[in-house]
Amino acid sequence: MDYKHIGIEEVKSSIRDVIDFPKEGIVFKDITTAIKDPAIFEYCVNALYDYYKDKGITKVVGVESRGFILGSVLAYRLNAGFVPVRKPGKLPAKTIQQSYDLEYGKDVIEIHSDALNQDDVVLIHDDLLATGGTVCAAVSLVEKFDVKRTCVNFMVELDFLKGRDRIDEKYDVFSLLRY
Repeated sequence: MDYKHIGIEEVKSSIRDVIDFPKEGIVFKDITTAIKDPAIFEYCVNALYDYYKDKGITKVVGVESRGFILGSVLAYRLNAGFVPVRKPGKLPAKTIQQSYDLEYGKDVIEIHSDALNQDDVVLIHDDLLATGGTVCAAVSLVEKFDVKRTCVNFMVELDFLKGRDRIDEKYDVFSLLRY
């Protein structure tokens, strides 16, 4: 099927709900069932690209690990560099870290200390916005570079968890799908 015949409802219906993952009481939105379909994958990439194509993005920051999938493709399409944000110990050169709270503890993410500069217009991409802890940590990392502008996007946003409310209003936030 050609992606031009795909719509938001087809994309939503292609995402699998996994009950009690990663812990009891959570309904996990699994995007792998969507992106394995070439037409749906193409639709998602093109929809995100269309939103950002005229915003002057110079770097796409992908948040580990599902943020690498669409993030790297978006970087390619936008003719921008790709910068991974990873868990501690995964990046080989000097890094800066940001800790953040989870529902069940704390975590840390890192970025290379030379990944961005003041001339960059950054798009932070992650697959899903839930409570906002991870993306707020990624935004804090990017802010340390004093970049020109930062945009934030997701393939999926879970509105009922109000993660968007934790992201400063100065950032352009866009989600392809909202539940």
